[in-house]
Amino acid sequence: MRISFLLLLLPAANSGHLPPRSTMQPCKTLLFFFHDILYNGNNFHNATSAIVAAPAWGNRTKLAPLMHFGDVVVFDDPMTLDGDLRSPVIGRAQGLYLYDRKEVFTAWLAFSLVLNSTDHRGTITLAGADMLMNRRRDVPVVGGTGDFFMARGVATLMTDAIEDEVYFRLRVDLKLYECY
Repeated sequence: MRISFLLLLLPAANSGHLPPRSTMQPCKTLLFFFHDILYNGNNFHNATSAIVAAPAWGNRTKLAPLMHFGDVVVFDDPMTLDGDLRSPVIGRAQGLYLYDRKEVFTAWLAFSLVLNSTDHRGTITLAGADMLMNRRRDVPVVGGTGDFFMARGVATLMTDAIEDEVYFRLRVDLKLYECY
């Protein structure tokens, strides 16, 4: 009897509201850059991120060896519409990333894009794995507020510039598939 009841529910569960994946088009796209300047003991005034936890073999002013495994970094990075850090700031990328493997550079991240410009107001929240060695990597958009209320989609991340272990610029190509 339980099996027949579940079989009755199956067609209803399969009648979702989304079209087939191949025909889905984003309802909103955004492109911007954020700039991360890691505190390294000498750049307190212009740092936008800091190591807040480190493994026993590391410290909080220099990333740990072994692919930075165990380091947790909190950031509050300026976002611009182009790759120039001197461009007008359209918002902030605020959150954390932690290095989670010893064998290869990967991180797990959770952060919000806080937008407060004439074009957009609200937040877009991302969370997921960041395979840093891949040129392009996708991270899920898991929600939003304001102009991006309950947004869902994907953010394609690309490391656009890097200077040692102190600065990187991340290009974020955002495609939202659920917009309200």
